[in-house]
Amino acid sequence: MNTADQYLKAIYLAQRIEDGPASTGTLADLLDVSPASVNEMVGKLQDRELVEHEKYKGASLTDEGLERAHDALQTYCIIERFLANVLEVEEFREEARALESVIDDTVAERLDTIIDRPEQCPDCFDPEADHCELLEVSGRAD
Repeated sequence: MNTADQYLKAIYLAQRIEDGPASTGTLADLLDVSPASVNEMVGKLQDRELVEHEKYKGASLTDEGLERAHDALQTYCIIERFLANVLEVEEFREEARALESVIDDTVAERLDTIIDRPEQCPDCFDPEADHCELLEVSGRAD
């Protein structure tokens, strides 16, 4: 997953949190970057017709942007579930965030074959809680 996909995923989650366009401030917080970096990347994504941006209102995903964001979130969920349930990594969320930018689609697809991912994934991801609502860790819902 590349940086553009990480931004698309963040816009998707921010739109769900804000129930509308994603604000620059929310995106900066989600991505732990400066608002200037957000504005720069949103401009690039708009040039590629993945995002529509209206000044002072926020960013919204186009249909193609939404599809890519959904795929990026699914990849993140696969990594998170693999780390938590197969490798039993305690800090699986932090590790998943670190790995999501270097795991490509082929690796994600192969990981997906060895985890037990619910059919509704990634729609089960709660953006406000920042985790999958259905992910169980050590016999407890997380």
